Amino acid sequence: MNACTCRSRRAFSLIELVIVIVIIGIIAAIAVPRMSRGAEGATDAALKADLATLRSAIDLFTTEHPGVLPSAGGIVLQLTGYSDINGVAQATKDASHIYGPYIRAIPPAPVGPRKGQNGIAAADAATIGWIYDSGTGAIRVNTTTETDAAGALYSSY
Repeated sequence: MNACTCRSRRAFSLIELVIVIVIIGIIAAIAVPRMSRGAEGATDAALKADLATLRSAIDLFTTEHPGVLPSAGGIVLQLTGYSDINGVAQATKDASHIYGPYIRAIPPAPVGPRKGQNGIAAADAATIGWIYDSGTGAIRVNTTTETDAAGALYSSY
């Protein structure tokens, strides 16, 4: 017997390779849209988490300062600094400024035309990522037209 005829050749046929490539294509077709939706969902989740953090800080400030809400002009320092019983804030702690800080830093807005900005004010401006109503304590992201994946306005969160 010849040594070549005794051994069978082991290799993939063209049909087997085509089947494997088709299976990989099907898996990719399923996975890619799911990954892109995940990125949109991450932005929505980040916004909800940032709003929850800001709202909790405002609530804690209001609780420690008998019903007084942070002011529109001073909210950043009132949440990140130290305040007295009347809500007057400063950057350092002393004998009368014993309350706070309620948050380490204001998070940047994750969506909207002011994405990346962390300023808080009652009205839109170049560095304002968050809109705050000092009369009600409500805070929202600084956008009026952008929507999430479900079509809900980010400003309604």
